[in-house]
Amino acid sequence: MTGRTVAVLLAAGAGTRLGRGPKALLAHGGRPLVEHVAGVLCDGGCDEVVVVLGAEASRVAVAADLGAARVVVNDDWATGMASSLRTGVAAALEPRGGETPARVVVAHVDQPGVTPDDVARLLAAHRPGRVTASRWAGAAAPDHAAPEQRRPRWAHPLVLDAALAETAAASAVGDAGARAFLRAHADLIDVVVHPGDGRDVDTEADLDLLA
Repeated sequence: MTGRTVAVLLAAGAGTRLGRGPKALLAHGGRPLVEHVAGVLCDGGCDEVVVVLGAEASRVAVAADLGAARVVVNDDWATGMASSLRTGVAAALEPRGGETPARVVVAHVDQPGVTPDDVARLLAAHRPGRVTASRWAGAAAPDHAAPEQRRPRWAHPLVLDAALAETAAASAVGDAGARAFLRAHADLIDVVVHPGDGRDVDTEADLDLLA
């Protein structure tokens, strides 16, 4: 694999549904969740991590030791995930040392179960000009889901060729992130299956993920 890999860690939300403040500051292993996930991305093989903050950004920046990660603030975070994706991808694609990245990893701060091995598996499988998405072997679906919908076709983290990352970010709307782009370009997506369920910390029932 040639060229640099930059990860965009989306950590701008206010955690309104969970009601415990920004998810970036949830405690996991004795440190803020954003700190943990940024470390996972580095340990998994990303050359740089861009952390997108929004809600209570100054508080998160003080509380979390993000090391060499580059922090950017999305002032429009309340408009939804799309604005954070655009902010993060724009920062990730800025030339560093005269070189632009070859690929961008997009990750969510509320997936504490993602491991360095999961990230490394995605990067090893990625091919130029393609998107490499996660699928979680243990992912559950709502009881009412049809059999063919019992597991999502793809999930985060995902790896995008740099040019595709720019296009995906530009087409993102509201709180859907890159979803519309992925649906429109399903032929470009390769899937890597990980163990575990890849659950997000969305409700009180998910707090066991932070133990």
